[in-house]
Amino acid sequence: MDSEYYSKDNLKLEELIENTEGRTIDELNGKVDCSAFYPAITGFYTNNKNLIPFIRVNEIQNGLVRLSSETVYLPHKVLDDNQSTISIAYPGDIVIAKGGNTLAKVGLVTDEYSKYATCRDVIILRTGDIEAVNKYYLWSFLHSHYGQSLMWRSASQTGQPHITLPIISNMHIPEFSKDFQVAVEELYLLSVEKMSLAEKKYSEAEGILLSELGIRNWIPVRGHVSIRGFNEVIEAERIDAEYFQPQYDELLLILSQINHKQLSTIANITKSIEPGSEAYQNDGIPFYRVADISKEGLTEPKVFLDEKKYYKEELAFKKDTILFSKDGSIGIAYKIEEDMKAMSSSALLHLSIVDDSVSPDYLALVLNSKIVKMQAERDSGGSIIQHWRPEEIEKVIIPIVEDSVQLKIESVTKESFALMKESAMLLDKAKNAVEIAINKGEMVALQSIK
Repeated sequence: MDSEYYSKDNLKLEELIENTEGRTIDELNGKVDCSAFYPAITGFYTNNKNLIPFIRVNEIQNGLVRLSSETVYLPHKVLDDNQSTISIAYPGDIVIAKGGNTLAKVGLVTDEYSKYATCRDVIILRTGDIEAVNKYYLWSFLHSHYGQSLMWRSASQTGQPHITLPIISNMHIPEFSKDFQVAVEELYLLSVEKMSLAEKKYSEAEGILLSELGIRNWIPVRGHVSIRGFNEVIEAERIDAEYFQPQYDELLLILSQINHKQLSTIANITKSIEPGSEAYQNDGIPFYRVADISKEGLTEPKVFLDEKKYYKEELAFKKDTILFSKDGSIGIAYKIEEDMKAMSSSALLHLSIVDDSVSPDYLALVLNSKIVKMQAERDSGGSIIQHWRPEEIEKVIIPIVEDSVQLKIESVTKESFALMKESAMLLDKAKNAVEIAINKGEMVALQSIK
């Protein structure tokens, strides 16, 4: 009974979709599932890649399910003990973020593992029994403007909008020929291939950095006991045991022995604005939050701001400025490629380089590396919601390598980002083809793909 559901745009959308030949996901024999309430399992998180990957919303990036250094893994026993509450996703299933700022993010589960545990924040759409609709086409539709609009329209309009299982089951899916669906599939698979090459290039750049620092094969010590004097605790202004773990001491010792600088001497660090959710609009200037950035790039934000009220020229996106997250998913760095008329939340700091001896690409890579990730873990530990204080970020230690090495790293990272851009363009082409097919027919859409 909320008025937004019956807006003119939503009624036009409903008419357009229902006038296309097709069936609901339920009628196509698609099944939906979701993890229920389960006991706290954070204590079982590990980075052991021989265990079961745990898909959370952060694993859904730009339409792809991607495992990263931030992905956690669970022992088989945790899944065995929670069979009725932790749902399992399999290769080919589609996962959909069901609430909050990330609502309606869509990703297709890869065959990198035979099964994946899923958190409570995602819905699983099982595609194994669907015959009439290709899973790649189905993903493209859900990722398209029309699929996204349908999910946002039907999301429960509470203080925190969320998608329910029936919303997905009852969604009408336009059906097109097998040839069209295969054409969409080819675009998707080529995109995944480009992204895989991009990730290898980025890993190569990280490898160059770590090799230059002599720590490529370094495995941090994992001691369980650390004895400290009272004065050390007072000086650190911390009493949580995690802060004093031996691996952090080992890292700081390594960094002290190589050329380094504090971040505050390399870049000016500026905090952005926090207008509050009551200021969010459907149009205006784009407003980027932590959920909208990754080290690979920006995703189109879901909210906008009134330009007259909130636009500040000094905080607009400038080329070579680095966005750096300090709340929630902390320590994500992205270098802005070109000037943009956009604003970001206060959870994203703006780093403007003032030291000519450090290149923006090099600094972004270091900030995303385990060298800084470990410093972030150390500083932000001991709290329920991760928060990295700006005064701690200013003291982050950045290793400095020779200009020639920085140039080599910059060259490889630019190759990586070029491939990522190609991958994103192919995904956009796939979803745009679906939109064209709905609007103008599949022959026009096929021509656009060719």
